[in-house]
Amino acid sequence: MKIIAVALLAALSCAAQGPFAQKNSEYYKKSLAPYVVSPQQIVDKMLEAASLKPGETVYDLGCGDGRVLITAAQRYRAKAVGVELSDSLATKTEDTVNRLNLQNDIKVIHGDLMAVNLTPADVVTIYLETSSNGLLRPNLEKYLKPGSRVISYEFPVPGWKAKHVEKISAYNRTHQIYVYVMPPAKVE
Repeated sequence: MKIIAVALLAALSCAAQGPFAQKNSEYYKKSLAPYVVSPQQIVDKMLEAASLKPGETVYDLGCGDGRVLITAAQRYRAKAVGVELSDSLATKTEDTVNRLNLQNDIKVIHGDLMAVNLTPADVVTIYLETSSNGLLRPNLEKYLKPGSRVISYEFPVPGWKAKHVEKISAYNRTHQIYVYVMPPAKVE
């Protein structure tokens, strides 16, 4: 029995060092948060808090299964762009978008959210931990135009003062949605 267990551990160890593990290790180096589904009522409240208007463009950074994108396109008639690092989640979201015939309104970028130009965004939604929000902050400040809104579920953006914080009760606890508005450009 011991020999079989040792052989099995050795085989798993070799498999973990193969190309699949290297690919996953690159994924985890770039990942700023684990995939956790945002409940639909939270998504609804986030987009409501953003004051999303028809024709505006919302970017969902770490779009997961695409529910923010789909809700923005269907309910608000907004354009939506999702950025997702995971191959399987990006593919699943693209399949759902195609099945719902929303490909003219929704684009999924399979890639690193830190490498995306956010200039077209009127609204950016995020569900990342506070430290990840801190890493993302310089990109938000670089790309977003004055008046753009950043909506962060559960975690604040370090160094920013929220315009307001929405509270919503769901699943036996209170959730927070931080609403930030990009300030006017500084005149020199």
